[in-house]
Amino acid sequence: MRISFGLLIGIIVCLISTKAATCNEFYKNESMFEMKDKNPSSEQTVYLSELLMDKYPETCKNLIAILEKHHVKYSFIKGTKDIWCRDYMPVQTESGKMIQFKYEPSYLKGKEWDSIRFDVHEVCKINGLNPQFSDINLDGGNVLICDGRAILSDRIFSENPDYKKDSLIDELSKLLECEIIIIPAQKADMTGHADGMVRFVDRNTILGNDRAKESQKWTKGIQKVIDQYKLTYIDIPFFEDKDRKHPDSAVGIYVNYLEVNDLIVMPIFNRDEDKQALEILKKTFPNKKIETIDYSDVAKEGGVLNCTTWVVR
Repeated sequence: MRISFGLLIGIIVCLISTKAATCNEFYKNESMFEMKDKNPSSEQTVYLSELLMDKYPETCKNLIAILEKHHVKYSFIKGTKDIWCRDYMPVQTESGKMIQFKYEPSYLKGKEWDSIRFDVHEVCKINGLNPQFSDINLDGGNVLICDGRAILSDRIFSENPDYKKDSLIDELSKLLECEIIIIPAQKADMTGHADGMVRFVDRNTILGNDRAKESQKWTKGIQKVIDQYKLTYIDIPFFEDKDRKHPDSAVGIYVNYLEVNDLIVMPIFNRDEDKQALEILKKTFPNKKIETIDYSDVAKEGGVLNCTTWVVR
């Protein structure tokens, strides 16, 4: 059977097109998270729960506008039941490894929290994630990582009563590939998260809530940590929002900002402390771009920017 030259060219073009389409489908279907895991040095992407747009559309749009202004990639996480995605999503190590800890915090026990408890395995599956799972009970908001060090609050011990303290720290050090630094949790904070108290500036410097306004017991505890690990502590303003309708309000916690690539987005609350906090951030991070956003409506519910964002490479 003879095949004309034109027909032969047509067959070849068709085969090439089919192959290209198949490749495109492969890359489209491969998890974006798994691809990022293979290139830990790439730029970071911000992920938000889909519920943030549903519950706080204006604030969410304002945040997205800031991300777009600075060309920061962002996307939404499917299948969640609350907006605090930092806590229930995997923790990414500096090498790019994803660790999914057990998400059964003591503060969410009780029937009143049934509507927001969910299986993290299912969320990972829905979003195409394939992390390493751990039986350690730990929220992502209680993990701060920088240059081979990780800060966690001592709430980790009460959340994992079956572990001996030394064994728990050793296991966390292996999983997170870091030296573990334990700081005292704030009793007034039901979550006990580190990201509501301090943040890393670099390996040897932390930015934290103004110690003059903290309890004497906590201040003594954090000073021991500062001395032990030879840390520099930079105080940043904070205030307590005494709102009876919102007893768990996080309004006033400036340290819970969003940090992604060379950008920091700091929450503001229409207070005099806003300006003071901004000046300190600018001085502390001279090489970063600083933006502000009124996050009061979200913060009333108990968390701020770091709580509602999951940042991965």
